[in-house]
Amino acid sequence: MLVIAVFVIFLDPFFHYHKPWFGLKAVLADKEYQCIGTLRTFDYDSLIVGSSVTENNNNSWFNQGFNCTTIKAVRSYGATADLCYLLDVAYESHDLRYVFYSMDTSSLAADPLPTYELTGCPMYLYNRNYFDDVQYIYNKGVLFEKTPYLIANSIIGDYDENNSYNWAQWKEFNQEMALNLYIRSADISPMKEKDFYQDVLDANIGLMEEQIKSHPETQFKIFFPAYSMLWWDNIYRTGDLEAYLYNMEQTAEKLLTYDNVEMYYFQDEINIITNLDNYMDTLHFSPEINKYMADQIIAGNDRLTLENYEQTFSDMRNLAYKIVYELILPYEDSIKIDYAES
Repeated sequence: MLVIAVFVIFLDPFFHYHKPWFGLKAVLADKEYQCIGTLRTFDYDSLIVGSSVTENNNNSWFNQGFNCTTIKAVRSYGATADLCYLLDVAYESHDLRYVFYSMDTSSLAADPLPTYELTGCPMYLYNRNYFDDVQYIYNKGVLFEKTPYLIANSIIGDYDENNSYNWAQWKEFNQEMALNLYIRSADISPMKEKDFYQDVLDANIGLMEEQIKSHPETQFKIFFPAYSMLWWDNIYRTGDLEAYLYNMEQTAEKLLTYDNVEMYYFQDEINIITNLDNYMDTLHFSPEINKYMADQIIAGNDRLTLENYEQTFSDMRNLAYKIVYELILPYEDSIKIDYAES
């Protein structure tokens, strides 16, 4: 039992106790198990924060573009409360120069409470109670799967530590895949009032404002990623289009007033969002799109400002309705229909 404990603690594939030792690489593929540990034990001065659409970023793009050292703080759902939880953990022991924050539109309408425990995350890795670490130390999966995986990727192969949590390998990004994974509702729900999510929106903006105000030394570079036109068609049919646009506009209005905030907008990139070969489903895009957005942020392009944000969202509203009434029409015969609610 002692030998097993020493073996797991010294190699520590979830980096719960320390950063990689013995020349091993930081092999990161299980964000629910590893992200929290890396935030506590790794050396870094900046974070790439967001949901699954953020994971295919290569850390080196931002490291080179901003002369910083980044790791990822990611969560599949990307709810604001979950990501702010990760930021709080990072700030416990690190001073951050930059936070590159990918803001999912749906996160602004999500419950403003962390969901880690509710969704079954291994809380023995998240809490500070080392007595329940027996669930980690004496874990067959850790001993016989995760530790050998760490060793193998460190010694053989060409694992790139900058591609932490990257899931794009062996995935297909093309029009056929995107259309096959879009199940369109047969019904069109009534459009919600634009302030339908006002209460949770205010709470989520408040969570972001708390981070921004508490850390004036950090530059927050917040960006809205480029979802496909299928996503816009879907939120029109669910009745969320006007509310989601309003949520983003209100967020920009509030957060752009802070000196340590920059915001970037990529959802209106018509050549990207209407080219379904960039996507594997309604919103998950290829790493090439991640690279494009990183390059634009580095160059300072596509910025939202207090002077242009209202016009930007007005133009996005026009584009969204153009998608629904015009641009999506050639694909309708290929879209699967869900008649469950009909």
